[in-house]
Amino acid sequence: MFSNPRSRRLTTVVAGASIMALALSACSSDSDAEGTSTNADGKVELTIATFNNFGYTDELLAEYTAANPNVVIKHTKAAKTEDARSNLTTKLAAGGDGLADIEGIEVDWMPELDMISTAFADLSDPEVEGRYVDWKLAQGTASDGTLIGLGTDIGPAAICYRSDLFEAAGLPTDPAEVAELLGGEDATWDEYFQVGQQFVGASDTAWYDSSLAIMQGMIGQVDAAYEDPTTGEPTDLSANTEVKGIYDSINAVAPDLSAHLDQWSPDWDAAFQNSGFATMLCPAWMTGPIEERAGGVDGWNVADVFPGGGGNWGGSFLTVPKAGKNVEEAKKLALWLTAPEQQIKAFANAGTFPSQVAAYEDETLTSATNDFFNDAPVGQIFINRSNAVNPVPPFKGQNYFAIHQAVQDALKRVDVEQTQQPDEAWTQAVSDFNNLGF
Repeated sequence: MFSNPRSRRLTTVVAGASIMALALSACSSDSDAEGTSTNADGKVELTIATFNNFGYTDELLAEYTAANPNVVIKHTKAAKTEDARSNLTTKLAAGGDGLADIEGIEVDWMPELDMISTAFADLSDPEVEGRYVDWKLAQGTASDGTLIGLGTDIGPAAICYRSDLFEAAGLPTDPAEVAELLGGEDATWDEYFQVGQQFVGASDTAWYDSSLAIMQGMIGQVDAAYEDPTTGEPTDLSANTEVKGIYDSINAVAPDLSAHLDQWSPDWDAAFQNSGFATMLCPAWMTGPIEERAGGVDGWNVADVFPGGGGNWGGSFLTVPKAGKNVEEAKKLALWLTAPEQQIKAFANAGTFPSQVAAYEDETLTSATNDFFNDAPVGQIFINRSNAVNPVPPFKGQNYFAIHQAVQDALKRVDVEQTQQPDEAWTQAVSDFNNLGF
């Protein structure tokens, strides 16, 4: 459940200070709130805060309240992950006042929250044992062994594409043929870009939506992009040849292939209706946002392929802040929402692919198709894509988010805002990195 429109320049500089503030605050606010708060009707009122679309529809939440008539649920949903993260960090820094009983967390925030794990309830429970793929469970577990996040979804990624635009450009349209066109099981980023050049040579439409998205996909395949896994120490960005190589490779093709859009922006929204691009990286959870924005456009489909091998983009967790007034009741709801049965329903609602092992053998998932994507067998496609993901996830330490933000901001200045040349933007990224004070 990850979006990556993290934009504002100052965010990078502030990020390090914000996390420090969180750490200091957590040191003074790690006690549990006790008791249960009820509303005027005598019912436990649980609040849950998510972002984008976790698939938690009113109907799904009503199933819980029907089985637990002493509970009412209020669900707030931020449009962007950056809004949700800002709300979370601001309130954590204030001691937790105003946080929801259950807070949705994006995977890239988890290393930072490890520093303040005592601000969250331990969600260990016999019900959780054996529920998750190992790496997902590890991501939700703090370094002190506390399970602070119950996994919701994972983000195995495929390629979503406009078959009608492919046909107009003389390219294959069948999903299996498109997968082979892009390199099949051995697909590479170079092949993806080469086919893009072929496409734009026969079309006025851009090949992909956002260079920032391409960066996210490529960085997600680097074992340790920004920090040393053995020490956690940040890698000097000025000497980080692997990340610089990715940055350069994207900037080399972006003038021809990119639609120069910032995902989750109004222009990005409009491009779905205006044939603004032909392909996009497509973690399972992205199928929901595509359908929301591209209603009435008939050509979308999903190819069972991803450049550079498997890729996992995003995935989220539910946490229970200790500052909440209904910690024990919140735990029960979080456990219920993240059980395989509910996660399969969330997948049907929003395309959020389950992280629960038992779900992968459920026929509801394995036989799932998506009408909007021309009846694409999305259940099997994303099972295949999840099997292609490296079982050892990339290392993301406590400074991953802030450093990645500096690099993404640089790429945005070049590709979206077009206010700097690549070398100038990289120089500023290195300066921003140095300003983080490592």
